[in-house]
Amino acid sequence: MKLTFAGAADTVTGSRYLIDTGDAQILVDCGLFQGFKKLRERNWQPFPMPLRQIEEVVLTHAHLDHSGWLPVLARSGFRGKVYATRGTAELCEILLRDSARLQEEEAEYANRHGYTKHAPAEPIYTVRDAELALSLIEPVSFDEPFGLSGGLSGGLQAELTPAGHLLGAASVTFRKGKRTLVFSGDLGRSNDLLMRPPRTIPAADTLVVESTYGDRRHVDEDTEAILAKAIVQTAARGGTVLIPSFAVGRAQLLMHAIARLKQRGEIPDIPVFLDSPMAIDATKLYRRFRQYHRLSAEETTAMFKVAQLANTPEQSKAIAGLHMPSIIISASGMATGGRVLHHLKRLAPDPANHIVFAGFQAGGTRGAAIVGGATEVKIHGEWYPVRASVTQLEGFSAHADADELIEWLAAIERPPGQVWVTHGEPQAADALRQRIKETFGWKVRVPEHLETVDLAL
Repeated sequence: MKLTFAGAADTVTGSRYLIDTGDAQILVDCGLFQGFKKLRERNWQPFPMPLRQIEEVVLTHAHLDHSGWLPVLARSGFRGKVYATRGTAELCEILLRDSARLQEEEAEYANRHGYTKHAPAEPIYTVRDAELALSLIEPVSFDEPFGLSGGLSGGLQAELTPAGHLLGAASVTFRKGKRTLVFSGDLGRSNDLLMRPPRTIPAADTLVVESTYGDRRHVDEDTEAILAKAIVQTAARGGTVLIPSFAVGRAQLLMHAIARLKQRGEIPDIPVFLDSPMAIDATKLYRRFRQYHRLSAEETTAMFKVAQLANTPEQSKAIAGLHMPSIIISASGMATGGRVLHHLKRLAPDPANHIVFAGFQAGGTRGAAIVGGATEVKIHGEWYPVRASVTQLEGFSAHADADELIEWLAAIERPPGQVWVTHGEPQAADALRQRIKETFGWKVRVPEHLETVDLAL
């Protein structure tokens, strides 16, 4: 059996792992590359094998860097099943449709305004491609093993276990006889305000573990207090707090935090706007899948009611026309696209306003540039000054930090024979590699992009 690291190696994005059983080709995750241009270009590059030859896909969760390339796979002739938890399956319906629509709109905008180097600009995939991909998703339950490739893969079974991090997120265990191959997926935090902690695994012969925060600990901060201070100070000077947010997971966590702050009287009762159709739809799922997260029925209702919802472009434009203290939560979380860009163009130049980033900002994104102190950013082909205050809330990260990753690994009862560290920037991945070696003495490596290794499975 062979494993090819077709993504999330040497970077924190583009999660794709190709398992070759000898009888079948199975893809674990099918994500988009995001961030630096050289990474985004991989979305257009040939895959290590013809996509139509892939038998099945197993998704760890719905974030686009794990699911967002599925429409390309489907357009290229893949017609197998895509296995995912029920929460992931429903979130994919929201995320993939929205991603395709945004790509179509941005390509059309670029062509209309002539700021593209390509003639014409084209989306990576279309809404039609996304619908085809969604038709292939087969929901499965947590903790219920399922067979792969109709028996072609020599009795290979898979099982999904809760990973925290996001609604429906999972770690994946593949079994063949008594031997196991485990993919951690993105692991959540043990004390997350919204999600339950990740489930530990009993054993793994080969383990692929994420390393997003492999080189750092989350700062010991009162994140709600920092958010409250930003809101209070900005409202006092008549400004707007703009929070670029991931539509799924982060937006709901922010609304929960703001609802708590309002209930405790720690921030003024100014309008809160959720300006993201995708986030609005995702929030409804948090009501349906309450067993996946920590919130009570009352807390879930309060989270939903704290914000005024902007579904249509007209409603979004109406928010932009308001000149009063307010809070705007809008996608995307790293300011790479979506409605938040229009708010950034309007709000970033004014020092009365405040831009709050809630979580990790991948290198090469506008979010990373702004957090890093950029005095101007390029949006839709034009440069805009950044004079607004800027705050990054690391405490709202949905990823386990280095200590929490080590705690998760320490709970493995039978040590793995080989560990592969992926899904992290080079420094983070190598730092976790060294720490695993020093702490446990395990055989551990950071793979290279497109590297293929043999597995004893």
